[in-house]
Amino acid sequence: MGTLSTATSALSTAARLLTPPRPVPGAPPRLDQELPVVGHMAEFVRNPFGLLLRAQNVGHEMIAFRLLLQDVVLVSGPEAHEAFFRAPDDQLCRREAYKLMTPIFGEGVVFDAPGPRLDQQMRMVMKMLRDQRMRGYPPIIQDETRKQVASWGAAGEVDLLELMKEVTLYASSRCLIGDEFRDGMTHEFHEHYGHLEKGINPIAYLYPNAPLPSFRRRDEARRRLVAQVDAIFDRRKREGDRPDDGMQALMDARYKDGGRLDAHEITGIFIAIMMAGHHTSAGTAAWTVLELVRRPELFARVRAEVDAHIEPDGSLSYQALRQMRFLHDVIKEVLRLHPPLIFLFRKVLRDFSHGGITVPAGSFLCASPGVAHRLGRVFPEPERFDPDRYARGEDRNPFAWIAFGGGKHKCTGNAFGLLQLKAVVATLVHAFDFELAQPDESYRDNYENATVMPWQPCRVRYRERDRSRDARVSVPVRKRETLLDRGKPVTVSIDPGLCQGHSVCVSELPKVFRVAPSGEAQLLDDAGALHAGARVYGRDDEGMDEAARDGLYDALERAYEHCPNAAISLAQDT
Repeated sequence: MGTLSTATSALSTAARLLTPPRPVPGAPPRLDQELPVVGHMAEFVRNPFGLLLRAQNVGHEMIAFRLLLQDVVLVSGPEAHEAFFRAPDDQLCRREAYKLMTPIFGEGVVFDAPGPRLDQQMRMVMKMLRDQRMRGYPPIIQDETRKQVASWGAAGEVDLLELMKEVTLYASSRCLIGDEFRDGMTHEFHEHYGHLEKGINPIAYLYPNAPLPSFRRRDEARRRLVAQVDAIFDRRKREGDRPDDGMQALMDARYKDGGRLDAHEITGIFIAIMMAGHHTSAGTAAWTVLELVRRPELFARVRAEVDAHIEPDGSLSYQALRQMRFLHDVIKEVLRLHPPLIFLFRKVLRDFSHGGITVPAGSFLCASPGVAHRLGRVFPEPERFDPDRYARGEDRNPFAWIAFGGGKHKCTGNAFGLLQLKAVVATLVHAFDFELAQPDESYRDNYENATVMPWQPCRVRYRERDRSRDARVSVPVRKRETLLDRGKPVTVSIDPGLCQGHSVCVSELPKVFRVAPSGEAQLLDDAGALHAGARVYGRDDEGMDEAARDGLYDALERAYEHCPNAAISLAQDT
């Protein structure tokens, strides 16, 4: 009887695997070429981006495909992205979707932490990412960049991606964790960190604990890194050393219940910080230089902008980087066409509906930055590299350009990432000329890993800049537009569903903005108390003179322009 039952069960499973899912009213349309048992898995492993691009080209906002037994639904377009990114955690869950990161970050850390605990961990990290702290990072990033090129000589050839990996790893670790951790990055550390990186691949999204040699090396590497952090803990406690760095900030941090972070948790947070600040940034930095070298007229515009704002002694300031608006847009265009993440996943815990389509619980939803950024109705001529599209406002909808994700869970380090990229590229462009050392077509994206970088080798030739040979280039100055009519009151509001508490607005205008205990920015009322709703500023009855009014409006515009999550809205009556 047992044998018959087993055989019946096996036949039932086989029939289920071989039978395509039946159409369900209200379900998303399905991608064609679905194979029995494996679904679209073979195509996904071969070229995940190609599969997603093919799915989007069918033309639906939502379309389903199957990876073995798992249904995945791709969402495309600003409206669908907004529904995706604004959905509550108990409906669309990152924790369940990113199980591949649990062996790397650790159990109970970052994506494996329950929602409220993850929020507390992110608030601890935010202390290193707030605006006031960020203002001290540009000199550190520039110093690390210069260290890596100090031995170059007058001319030569280098693998650009390897250079950027070194620069961004050291710069992000020194800024966000501290000098002691950065100085401890020995050859052994690099080996362990490399094993962690190799543990991130498309297979790991579905089978993070498969018995693969690369996964075993990943797990051993994490144990070694925990031991390294534990050793720093012990030394600081023993010697009473308390430097003002990210590690000490996490050692001193407390959960709401009073508990401290242990070495296991801090290691996981550090790995998350390094991967966010280095792993994705290295490829983007390499692509930025490559795309500029391919287009000498854009290289000249960036260099002229850098020359106009860099300090006389060649140093970079936070304010100077802010004023490099064209370089900022070049990097955004690089991230549009070469986003480092192929997809952003969520597990559906409760049925999700949008546009008349319902995705049932148990499915996965995903948004793909690279696919989203090639929608012609959002970005005209989507394959064309055109940094000026941002001056035209093509990214005005905050859910159109999603290189860092969107909503409350947008990459917390997005402001640091852009700052680091601008500082690295500005330092190199100011000091060196570059040219391609390989056929142009050999520089292309590598989709074999979960984080997209240029294929290697990725070699360029460099030479020290000869200023006597610099061509005189007429470069249009990208000035900040005046958004507000100085003669009218302005209504200011903050979207709590977008704000992460970077406090850029507080730095610009502390009399108007403040970070609440919850970690979100809020507005101040007339009595100086926190106020959650919209507020009107610049009214005639406030008795402000013209200079004070202009200063208020300028600061409001800067807060709006530089908010990393586009959480601030400014409105005036027409």
